[in-house]
Amino acid sequence: MVLSRRSLFRSLAAMPAALLVSENALAADYPDRPIRLIVPFAAGGNADIVGRIVGEQISKTLGQPVVVDNRAGAGGSIGAEYVAHANADGYTLLVGSNGPLTVNPFVQARLGYDPLNDFAPIALTSYVPHALILSNGIQAKTVAEVIALSKKTPLTVATSGVGSATHMTLERLRAATGANITHVPYRGGGALLPDLIGGNVNGAMTEFSTALPLHKGGKAHIVAIAAIHRSQLAQDIPTFDQSGVKGFVAQSYIGVVAPAKTPADIIAKLQDAIAKGLAPGSQAQERLVALGSEVATPDQMTPKGFAEFIRTDYDAMRAAAKLAGINPT
Repeated sequence: MVLSRRSLFRSLAAMPAALLVSENALAADYPDRPIRLIVPFAAGGNADIVGRIVGEQISKTLGQPVVVDNRAGAGGSIGAEYVAHANADGYTLLVGSNGPLTVNPFVQARLGYDPLNDFAPIALTSYVPHALILSNGIQAKTVAEVIALSKKTPLTVATSGVGSATHMTLERLRAATGANITHVPYRGGGALLPDLIGGNVNGAMTEFSTALPLHKGGKAHIVAIAAIHRSQLAQDIPTFDQSGVKGFVAQSYIGVVAPAKTPADIIAKLQDAIAKGLAPGSQAQERLVALGSEVATPDQMTPKGFAEFIRTDYDAMRAAAKLAGINPT
């Protein structure tokens, strides 16, 4: 059949409306099948644990299974790239964190995605403050004592790797305090623990949730946490701010994002499910707190709030990378 010119124009004019109806129908029926939640790291880490807790809450509210799919590699970039190029229909989501969203752009020269433009933020769920923990062979108990000791003898402090979120925090601490610290990179936060306990490194900058069991078990001691306030789990540990490093806050965060152009109604359904699941007094919130996590505020647990959080951390990581002298490779 040959269309007349007038018929062709009418067809083209009707397309946006048809697409809108199709999108609205998609959102109304959503979800009608299982949702995949991509964790861009190996099973067992903080992102995986929190992702599974959040996935359970989404499933409970929306009535469909949430299947966690671990796609590790390249500091989270492999999983993030996969989601960035997935269909924007709400059935493929990403557990977003520092690495793929705000650190890798300043560490990796060739990302297969744009962290600020290829994702639609849904909700920040939680964050774990970073902590400076020392081997028991180091007698310093305060940040001031650490700084003073480092100027007599350089201290070796481990992180989970060059360009990791904890490495960026260590560089910021060095710049803020003038401490004489030698960075010792490891392949992951768990890999450095035996050397920390054994005294092969003087200390580590790591997630509070990783450091706390060692502190409570007497295997090492936390000097300070990079949080706004002391943790309810360890009131004896001061913040860096209380220790004289004013305004020093750093954390590993976890949130959920979707591919850009995911319909707003679908984003709203997912955000509502997460917010309800992590509401004050809920079992899920209590599980996160027990892990040493801080649960996001109501504002941060929105698309707008999470987007602002990502932008702020992105700018902070850019500055930290410059301090560390890191050039993307």
